[in-house]
Amino acid sequence: MTDIATDTGAGPFRNGPIYLDYNATTPIDPGVTDAMRPYFAEHFGNPSSSHANGTAPRAALAAARAQVAALVGAAAGEIVFTGSGSEADTLAIRGVVLAALTDDPTRWAHGRPHVITQVTEHPAVLRACEALHRLHGIDVTYLPVDTDGLVDPGALADAMTDRTVLVTVMHANNETGTIQPIAELAEVTHAHGALLHTDAAQSIGKVAVHVDTLGADLLTVVGHKMYAPKGIAALYVREGLRLEPVVPGGGQERGLRAGTENVAFAVALGSAADLTAHAIAAGETERLRDLRDTLHDLLEQRLPGRVHLNGPLHGRLPNTLNISIDGLSADALLADLPSVAASTGSACHSGRTEPSPVLTAMGRTPQQALSAVRLSLGRWTTHASVTAAADALGAAAAVT
Repeated sequence: MTDIATDTGAGPFRNGPIYLDYNATTPIDPGVTDAMRPYFAEHFGNPSSSHANGTAPRAALAAARAQVAALVGAAAGEIVFTGSGSEADTLAIRGVVLAALTDDPTRWAHGRPHVITQVTEHPAVLRACEALHRLHGIDVTYLPVDTDGLVDPGALADAMTDRTVLVTVMHANNETGTIQPIAELAEVTHAHGALLHTDAAQSIGKVAVHVDTLGADLLTVVGHKMYAPKGIAALYVREGLRLEPVVPGGGQERGLRAGTENVAFAVALGSAADLTAHAIAAGETERLRDLRDTLHDLLEQRLPGRVHLNGPLHGRLPNTLNISIDGLSADALLADLPSVAASTGSACHSGRTEPSPVLTAMGRTPQQALSAVRLSLGRWTTHASVTAAADALGAAAAVT
């Protein structure tokens, strides 16, 4: 990992705005770029080739799989590389449900399989569930959340049926940073004989994530949320679990995701996993939390009485601050503030003018949701940069 810079234009952002949108995407760490570069040139071979050109790519692919597995406490053989987090989510959700349909068709003579998720899920999960309902008649239950965005394990228990095959709840929300009680949800899920999938795209790299501690049967890892390139992700699939593949074909990735492997990007994800593990061990979680709270305090000082937190005070990603600021439009604020790169909500909802579905599900009014700004910190965020961002945001909001 490169040294964290000490100026307000830190690292990759030296000539640009103060970057506070790490939940949308992270820059590629220079160490990751160095690790992947040889696999664009001299080690170009197909890892399935039996001749010499396949040797180095095959070894690199195996090493990257082991690196990703180590990050989440899994075995290397339980990691399946995919092209995106959305693909990994789809493989988990569609894979479990369609495998259940085909493995025991007599079970569904008097009802279809049942899936449970939550109303504030990532669109990748929501659309996958909707597609299963539309195309296969699968029943889907959408659990509500409280004012902090949390799912109640008791509500999950009440929603479980003898037809429930999968519960899918993200580990941490991409807009508010709310961390769900996945271990408790997994306990309820397993007590009813179902499987639990969690999308950990936002939590990995910010807090420690271990599949056994969470009780996850399937877990999504996303490269561009942890300083690797866009276009690479992985799905942890607990040993012994059968999924119906999304991409059938030549048998790559345990037959779950056919196609010649993108070795360079897999190496990048493996390198990013190593750097992430070292950063967490070195105190990155605490560093981000201190900077996040400093930013929050500074904004409250500059805008007294106008700043309202969206999400829990505790039990939240250490890098994420989602606040509503009274009396302004977040879209207008950020449009008039080129010195700060931030978001008004999930980047997956960009371009919309309606309130964030996540915030409205948490009970925020349309006005409160439309005044919400998401500030997400990362590897190159410094004390100087959060101070400068607070000054700029405070000055801009003060005149509206």
